[in-house]
Amino acid sequence: MANWVTGKVIQVRHWTDTLISLVVHAPIDKFTAGQFAKLALEIDGERIQRAYSYVNSPQDPNLEFYLVTVPEGKLSPRLAALTVGDELLVTEQASGFFVLEEVPSANTLWMLSTGTAIGPFLSILQLGDDLDRFENIVLVHAVRYARDLSYLPLMEQLAERYQGKLRIQTIVSRENHIGSLTGRIPALIESGALEKTVGLTISPEESHIMLCGNPEMVRDTQQLLKTQRDMRKHLRRKPGHITSEQYW
Repeated sequence: MANWVTGKVIQVRHWTDTLISLVVHAPIDKFTAGQFAKLALEIDGERIQRAYSYVNSPQDPNLEFYLVTVPEGKLSPRLAALTVGDELLVTEQASGFFVLEEVPSANTLWMLSTGTAIGPFLSILQLGDDLDRFENIVLVHAVRYARDLSYLPLMEQLAERYQGKLRIQTIVSRENHIGSLTGRIPALIESGALEKTVGLTISPEESHIMLCGNPEMVRDTQQLLKTQRDMRKHLRRKPGHITSEQYW
């Protein structure tokens, strides 16, 4: 059973009508970059909770969460309505295995994300530990509209910090945007457009793929990589080339 602690909101950022970032102070246990916590509010006598990944580095005491507001949702509209000084509940211990220690070494590490699932990758990259075993890192963020690229400035700062080791590529599916590819991740891999633009290839010999996003993207990309690139899901008992986490 989860232990809950009380957190206090210290910053709220409304990126769009539906995308927000909450920054919280809470006395949590140390987490591993890539993990998630559960946030909760007491609503009409019921504790409503949902999992959200940490965006911040584990070394940063400002706990940051990136979330999308679901109009008919029980929790997200209430979280979006919070203001500085408000309180919420946070699980004391983080969860999840979407972490680098579960990922085998490879020449190129591909971090493929959709929407708010960019969060775990930003946490991993901001910490920067255990990345020396990859010669190249590719961070891909796919969204519907360019205005949804909330963390692009941070992504660009990280690219500068890694001095050529990290390549970033944005994808916008519903409009054309300068510097971004147009379409869906699976289609852009199938056509070769993603690799051509980034300048690196995806192969079982050279690459490991971390997938984080909506279940359809994760499923379709895994199937494509399996059938067309001879890549398989990575398991502790059976090493492979794909590590995934779904965002609902």
